[in-house]
Amino acid sequence: MTRRLGVALLPCPDHTRTAIRLQRELAGAGDPLRPVLTEDGNLPHLTLFQGWLDDALEPGPALGNIAASMSLPTAMTLASAGIVHQPTGWIFMSVERTALLHKLQETVTGLLEPHLDRAAFDTAQDMSRFTDDERASYARYGYRYTGEAYTPHLTLGRTDEDTALALVRSASTHPGIPAAWTFDRLSFYVMGEHGAHAEKLHELPLTAAG
Repeated sequence: MTRRLGVALLPCPDHTRTAIRLQRELAGAGDPLRPVLTEDGNLPHLTLFQGWLDDALEPGPALGNIAASMSLPTAMTLASAGIVHQPTGWIFMSVERTALLHKLQETVTGLLEPHLDRAAFDTAQDMSRFTDDERASYARYGYRYTGEAYTPHLTLGRTDEDTALALVRSASTHPGIPAAWTFDRLSFYVMGEHGAHAEKLHELPLTAAG
């Protein structure tokens, strides 16, 4: 049996609340962006990997293996790179892709790859708006953003394409975007709507991982 699971960095409590507020303010009086971010539900997160993984993978030991595979700081601070649109209909809070973050993402992908259920990959996935690197990533891992295609971000939500483009244009002057985001935990989670961090299975503070 397999489930759609993921590993992510979680922002510190202050920046968790910032992301929730930012999503709400971007949507304004219109329909809420989905999934709706909350502190006790769909958590703001920076995905390192997500996909169909087998039940033999235990969340706690998996995070421990990730932490033991490389030296991590007690907190990771990543500069904001702007609110961006990603086809189709996605709104991302983009952050810088540092060498350390890239190495962490590659480490997570390498450790999880043996547990992938490739038979569960969505072969009907519309990849017409994917880049070549994203297509290669999806074909190998069933996930769009790995390797050269890795695009670190916090998902602020999804809507129809025209609305997403308009909201991103208006967000360019939004005063509430922090100059940088601080992440202090690793999380193993169950994926929900639009890849949401719907249920936390295990958490490892970076203070324990370092």
